[in-house]
Amino acid sequence: MKATVNEDCIGCGVCEGTCPEVFSIGDDGMAHAIEGDVPADAEDSAQEAAENCPVSAIEVA
Repeated sequence: MKATVNEDCIGCGVCEGTCPEVFSIGDDGMAHAIEGDVPADAEDSAQEAAENCPVSAIEVA
């Protein structure tokens, strides 16, 4: 499973607050996903972060 954040991100921080193992807010003020696969123990919280993103900028698949 991989997570991606697209250009619609507004940098609200919901994803980082929900799943800091996968998402962080970068120096540019936007969210970024870790590179590589989402750790197995973070899959549920990564999916929750995607579902709660106010602009649907996150895909977890």
